[in-house]
Amino acid sequence: MAEKVTLWQQMKEDVLCVFDRDPAARNVFEIITTSPGVQAIQWHRLSHWLWSHNLKWLARFSSTISRWLTGIEIHPAVKIGRRFFIDHGMGVVIGETAEIGDDCTLYHGVTLGGTSWKEGKRHPTLANNVVVGAGAKVLGPICLHEGARIGSNAVVVKDVVAGDTVIGVPGRIVRTDLTEDKKQQQKLAEAVGFDAYGTSSETLDPVATAIHGLIEHIQVLDKRLDMMTDTIHQLGGQLADVEMPELKQCDLQQQESSDKVD
Repeated sequence: MAEKVTLWQQMKEDVLCVFDRDPAARNVFEIITTSPGVQAIQWHRLSHWLWSHNLKWLARFSSTISRWLTGIEIHPAVKIGRRFFIDHGMGVVIGETAEIGDDCTLYHGVTLGGTSWKEGKRHPTLANNVVVGAGAKVLGPICLHEGARIGSNAVVVKDVVAGDTVIGVPGRIVRTDLTEDKKQQQKLAEAVGFDAYGTSSETLDPVATAIHGLIEHIQVLDKRLDMMTDTIHQLGGQLADVEMPELKQCDLQQQESSDKVD
């Protein structure tokens, strides 16, 4: 059975969890008075309480004030768990039927939106420990299961399995191995492309990766052709001797380095 907490406890946890996820946070007073993400969540806790007590107009009015002050739009009907954190926050939009679990993090420009005008469940559900990167769009009545990671600017319209990382438009899974421990999963997720802001020193360049793969494939074909040529010569056959330029991965790497310097 889930632990029942008071509204005051939720609001207190929302402030204190910032210290774990924002290295710029210095003290509680600064967080409360200057963090728009925290302020929007505090307003939402109040708006949701009003909504659940059938004070619909007052709830909508208070959420509108919050949007004016913070640039973050959260419908008062949205169900949000404990220790929710919105970093920076400008442009975040969370629709009416969205549900957010415990310890989730959203960055600026995130949309938890709908794809239909029909009534009923039409917005996403985020399980516990989900992170959605800056500018990402999660659309429709889908579920991001526990520990899912959504990369910057991704567009997600399908369910995401627990622990998976999704990047790109349309969103594609870049990790499905769930046998590793949590630290190893996070490390691998960063290596294959998840980053809250869309940039990382370890993020793979898909174009360079594809070119490297082609070069390796061509080198293997060259070796096989050399072996076939030697065999034909041994059998007495004659082939025109044409010198082919050698392909090297280091050539591409040097070119990439010079491009970065330029």
